[in-house]
Formats: sequence, structure tokens, C-alpha cells
Amino acid sequence: MMLDNVRKNLSRFRELRRVSLQNSVPPALFFNPVIPGMDLLKDRKPSKMPEASGIQVPSNFEELAFYPVTELAQLIKSRKITSTELTQLYIERLKKFGPRLECVITLTEELALAQAKQADKEIASGRYRGPLHGIPWGAKDLLSTKGIKTTWGAMPYKDRIIDVDATVVKRLEEAGAVLVAKLTMGALAWGDVWFDGKTKNPWNPEQGSSGSSAGPAAATAAGLVGFSIGTETWGSIVSPSARCGVTGLRPTFGRVSRYGAMALSWSMDKIGPICRSVEDCSLVFNAIYGPDGKDFTVVNLPFNWDPSLDLKDIRIGYLKKAFARKYRNKKNDEASLEALRSLGVELVPFDLPELPVNALSFILNAEAAAAFDELTRSNRDDLLVRQIKQAWPNTFRQARLIPAVEYIQANRVRTLLMEEMAQKMKGIDVYIAPSFGGNNLLLTNLTGHPAVVVPNGFDEKGSPTSISFIGNLFEEAKTLRIAKAFQDVTDFHRKHPDLKKNF
Repeated sequence: MMLDNVRKNLSRFRELRRVSLQNSVPPALFFNPVIPGMDLLKDRKPSKMPEASGIQVPSNFEELAFYPVTELAQLIKSRKITSTELTQLYIERLKKFGPRLECVITLTEELALAQAKQADKEIASGRYRGPLHGIPWGAKDLLSTKGIKTTWGAMPYKDRIIDVDATVVKRLEEAGAVLVAKLTMGALAWGDVWFDGKTKNPWNPEQGSSGSSAGPAAATAAGLVGFSIGTETWGSIVSPSARCGVTGLRPTFGRVSRYGAMALSWSMDKIGPICRSVEDCSLVFNAIYGPDGKDFTVVNLPFNWDPSLDLKDIRIGYLKKAFARKYRNKKNDEASLEALRSLGVELVPFDLPELPVNALSFILNAEAAAAFDELTRSNRDDLLVRQIKQAWPNTFRQARLIPAVEYIQANRVRTLLMEEMAQKMKGIDVYIAPSFGGNNLLLTNLTGHPAVVVPNGFDEKGSPTSISFIGNLFEEAKTLRIAKAFQDVTDFHRKHPDLKKNF
């Protein structure tokens, strides 16, 4: 009897496999990080977007390459520089350093110059769209762009065009931003190895940039773009931002539409900015968040950015067990805690839920295997550069042995994790953690919590180190505000690599 049912199921599986499923087709199951009874901020207030003043053009024009967006925007708005001049500067740097860093897949020079020319025309006529108007940016090459290749960093797709604009691309275009490049990513969003190389850390050419948002982090750190867009499923914004010494925002799950972006895990994928400062992240996030009617996981909740928020009543947790252990760069993390104490905020011990978090990692493997099932069954995954034990080809095949019942059970444990995390987050506004402290990175990607990663020093070899701020669900504004306070009393985000020396 049981064998008969197994045979029937196999027949059903074969029948379903005849249906072509594009990567863009989601399952009829939607993850929601909100648990019943959770109190969410719904009142909208005007966001107070940062605006620099008194900024002058440096005597060495190339220094502009490392200016934050807040300052570049002021120069463009006041017409001290044009978008075309700035775009040409970044294009020249992309051509010069892109091949050395192996961080560019497609240089969109023709489009960029046309967009910059249009921006200059609009600004000259008094139509200023806002702080991203005329600012050159780079996209992780899993965001589709009409008429331009979208390779997902992978050999099987290296010449493929998806003829739609991702929602994030469209929204940045509407904000007046200038797309100068499609940037590298680890193939199918894993690591920093792509079909034509390995993206390098601008601070240390012997080291990879980490990934999978490899190109966005490297290009932003190297001053090849004004800002970039990355994605995260399990560390792909946090890790390369930490490695390359830039500021990254991983938003709450369900904040930014993923329409037009490669799917890896429908219940874990998130899109966010990689910038040179927290304030820049607030500007970019403000332009890209919110529903579009195409990604049904996106919620309609406000982003009330207020950089003047008083910190005197803020309670910050610190991940006690993670800070207590012995690890590299502990001195920098302890100094970060002292910097926060100097601001007068209250630091309280914080611990994560004690559930088997690492055992839940196969949720990602199962969803990724489904997203690339046709690639696996066609054997075209043999074309992927990385074929080691932990690489996607083996992971996708192993995932076929994950029982559906166990996948559902794991997600039920995930519900308990979300409930326990919600309880622990009560009474604190944010907690601070080593960027790679214990299972914090996986846990918060499973629960969908937002994170801001900022540089906090350098190691003994001169490479950047970082610290992470994790906020309550949908409270990016408060999380960014606290991270900004840290950047206000430190200057690590102002430092940049010496490319002429390193390359």
C-alpha cells in the first residue's frame, strides 16, 4: 500500500516537472516576520532627509569619488558640479580599477551618460528630484535591467537579458540616480567568485571581498560608485560590507520589493543599500522601500527618519556571550561599546534565544534548490565555476533529500524562534553585536530583523573591521539613527583604501 502511494507521488512529481517554472515564480506560501499581537509603528511623519551645507569642490576633483552622497548631492543641487562630470569621473575609475578589483560585470556607460545629461537638464531648469538626483550608482547583477545583461554572476546566464527593470532599479531611476554599472556577485548569490574571476578587497588585493554582494561593497569602498545596491539571504550585505569597510543596511524582510531580482530564498531574501555612511543608507532606503503591488511580502509601513532623535532614553542591548568570548578584533568591538557609552546611552546585557538555530539552515538550502531546480535537472549547473563540496551544485542535489515534512517542521521551529526573539527585544531599541558573533547572523536572517553594519577600526594587517546594530522589525529609522550616533563620534567610515598603492 505504501509503495503504491510512493509510485503515485513519483508520477505526480514527473507531471509537475513538465510545467516550466521561471526563477521569478514564488511559491504560494508567504513568510511574514510579524507575530500576532506585535505593535508596529504605523503613524507616518515627514522624514528629515540629511542635507549637507557649505560643501566645496576639492582642488583634486578625483577626491569627489569618495565623498558621501549627502555631500555629492549638495554639490549637484547647487550646480557646483554637474552629474555628467561626476558620472564621467566614476566611469573612468570603473574602467581603471574595475578590472583590477574584478568587481564589474557590465559598464553601462551609454545609459549612464544619457541619464546624467537628463539630470543636468532637469536640475538646470529647476526640477530637482531630491538627494539622489544625478548620483551615479551600481547594481548587484541580480537586479534585472531592461536591455542590459543580468548574469546572476553565473556562467549559465552570462549572456542573458531579462527585459524588465527591477522595482529597485525603476525607483532609483525615478529618484534621478544614474546607473553606471552592473556589479559582480558570487555566482547565484554565494561567495565572491563569479564566472570570470574573484572580486578583491580594495584594502587588500590578496583577499577576496567576501559576498555575495561582492562588487557592490568593493566598488563602493574603492570610490567607483556613489552608492550601490546589494542583497542578503544569509550575510550577503553584512559580510562584504564588513570586509570592505563600508556601511550596509539589511532591511527588515518585507520592506523592499524583490520584483525583478533573482530569487534564492523566498522567505529570506532582502534588498538593501551599501554606502559610505549611515546617512547615505537612509537616503537610498527612503527611495526604494515600500509596496509595488508585485512582491506580496512587502508591507506598507512608514520610514520616519529623524537624525535628531534624542538618544537619552535609548536602551541598547549588547550580545553578552558574543562579546565575552576570545576572538580577533575584540579590542575594536570593546572600543565601540565605549564609544556608545560616551553618548550617554544605556547598555544592557542581551542574549539570543536558545533554540537550534544552525539546524534551521536547510530552510535556505531547500528553497534555493527549488529556485534552481531546472538548472540542476538540466545538468547546466556543471557550468558553475565553483564545484567544491559546499558549492551550489552539491547543495542543490543534497537538498532534494530534505523531506517536505522536515522543511515544514523547521519552519514551525522558526515560528518559535520569532516569538522568543520578539519577547527578548521588548525593552530594548537595538542591540549591538560583533558582525560575526555566534549564530546571530543566521538567526536574524531567519527572523527577518533589520541590521546596520558599520566600520569600527582595522586589524593588524590594515583591513577594516566592523560592528553590527540589529533593530526591531521595521524600525530601520531608529536602528540607523543609533548607528549614525556611532559614526558621529568615530571617523572610520571616512577612511578609504589607497588604490594606487594597493593596485
